[in-house]
Amino acid sequence: MSQEAWTEVDHYLTEALLAPDPTLDAALADSQAAGLPAINVAPNQGKLLMLLAQMTGARRILEIGTLGGYSTIWLARALPADGRLVTLEYEPKHAEVARKNLARAGFADQVEVKVGAAIAALPSLEGPFDFIFIDADKSGYPDYFLWSLKLARPGTVIVADNVVRAGKVLQPGNDANALGVRRMNELIAAEPRVAATAVQTVGSKGWDGFCLIRVK
Repeated sequence: MSQEAWTEVDHYLTEALLAPDPTLDAALADSQAAGLPAINVAPNQGKLLMLLAQMTGARRILEIGTLGGYSTIWLARALPADGRLVTLEYEPKHAEVARKNLARAGFADQVEVKVGAAIAALPSLEGPFDFIFIDADKSGYPDYFLWSLKLARPGTVIVADNVVRAGKVLQPGNDANALGVRRMNELIAAEPRVAATAVQTVGSKGWDGFCLIRVK
């Protein structure tokens, strides 16, 4: 199967199972117009995040890596009316686009976008969070996992995206991103307080995967 076929299947699944969504379409269009990289999750992946957060009954969500706020909107849709989401974004330009997208989606009062290095912001946060999505620089994944654990509670679900990296995780060489994913996996495997698995995916975003972690 080719990348073209994977993308066509993703488009079919999206059209078959997801309703048209002008709000999310506008978020993507504004991100593109602002020159943000097209590395947001796919629509079917975004809805998966929303469903997972809903299944956990999440009232407080942490996202590490905002980009233009596309995945943030999906996650915010899982929250009850009194729920809160904190999202961390390194680039001020990305954060500005995200805030506008979130405001248009109706989440300006429920979502806080913190700007700066995530590793600097994480110690200032108050847990626990019920659901945590890690989708930032992969070299930082080991630290993000450890901080997520500190900010979690029993039952918290942590999702780490992009853990296959087109197979580079097998032979990372000097690839800092793949090395970061492998180090995170080692930390997870040695941590008795969590249960975890990882799943490979193919689709419009290529060959990748995610790690699903539950705090015991």
